[in-house]
Amino acid sequence: MRELDSRAQAIMRNIDKMADDFMNNVKTMSAEKKKETMNEIQAQFNKAKEYGDDKVQLAIQTYELVDKHIRRLDSDLARFESEIQDKAMSNTRNVQDEQSSQKRGRKKLKEEKKKKRGGGSSEEDSAVKIAKKKKKGSGTGGGGGGGSSGGSGEGTGGLSSVLPSALVHAGADVLDMPVDPNEPTYCLCHQVSYGEMIGCDNPDCPIEWFHFACVALTTKPKGKWFCPKCSADRKKK
Repeated sequence: MRELDSRAQAIMRNIDKMADDFMNNVKTMSAEKKKETMNEIQAQFNKAKEYGDDKVQLAIQTYELVDKHIRRLDSDLARFESEIQDKAMSNTRNVQDEQSSQKRGRKKLKEEKKKKRGGGSSEEDSAVKIAKKKKKGSGTGGGGGGGSSGGSGEGTGGLSSVLPSALVHAGADVLDMPVDPNEPTYCLCHQVSYGEMIGCDNPDCPIEWFHFACVALTTKPKGKWFCPKCSADRKKK
């Protein structure tokens, strides 16, 4: 392209020189000389036009070649974007599957916690039964030694002193047992499950289960129950 342009520019300069000479000497030239000079100038113009046509043809070929590469790049870009979208959808499905697995794991863990909670209640019920047996034996002994009123007093005193200590002893035995490092912990005290426990009704609660004593409960409340942290969050909202 540059070489063709250089040739065309040289011819145009030559034409300008020939035209200047022709205009300066036209009055002294013969008719044949004039015609010869005009034909020579015309030939130079035709030559310059050929170079111009070659430049145009070369520019068209260059444009078509560039356009071909641009279309190829557009096709590659569209395929690349499609691959990215497929990977993004695949990652989304993997995340959803992982979340589903985590939900199933949390559900299974809750079921295990409920089973453990049931086991703790059985231990506490056993402690209560032991206390009642002791109360019955104490009342019988008191009645034989000092009458029914004395026996009744001793029996009531026996229940008030034995029942709490039995329950505390049952909880203390659980806490004194060696803890498995893989055993999950709960409640505000960060201890393993034992005794009666209550579950927070907030499905997103980070702790989920609490010992009755740690949340100042003696019996299960009616309706839904929320732990102190979840209750505070609900009040803020």
